[in-house]
Amino acid sequence: MQFQLSGQQIEVTPALRDHATAKLDRLTRLDDKLLSLAIVLSVDKLQQRAEGTLGVIGATLHAEATEADMYVSIDVLFDKLVNQLRKHREKVSDKHQQEAREARQYG
Repeated sequence: MQFQLSGQQIEVTPALRDHATAKLDRLTRLDDKLLSLAIVLSVDKLQQRAEGTLGVIGATLHAEATEADMYVSIDVLFDKLVNQLRKHREKVSDKHQQEAREARQYG
C-alpha cells in the first residue's frame, strides 16, 4: 500500500509521521487489499486539520477532522476512515452473499 503524508503550511515532524504510521495498522487489520492512503495536514489559525483519502478496490473513501490538537485530529481522522472501511466491507460482503444465494436458488 502506498502511504503519503504531507503538510500544508506545516512541517511534518518525525513525531507526527510516527503517530500516523502507528494508526495505519488499524486500517490494514481490517483490509489487507488497500491501495493507497494520502493524508494532508494543515493549520488554520487555531484549528488543526487532517484530511485523508483512502483508495480501496471499488471505492475511494474520504474523511477529514478538525480539532485543536494535530494528534487528536489524526486520531479522529483514522476513526472516521475505519468506520467508512467497515461499512464498505459490509456492503461488499452482503452483495456477494446475495449473489451466492441467488445462484444456489436458481441453479
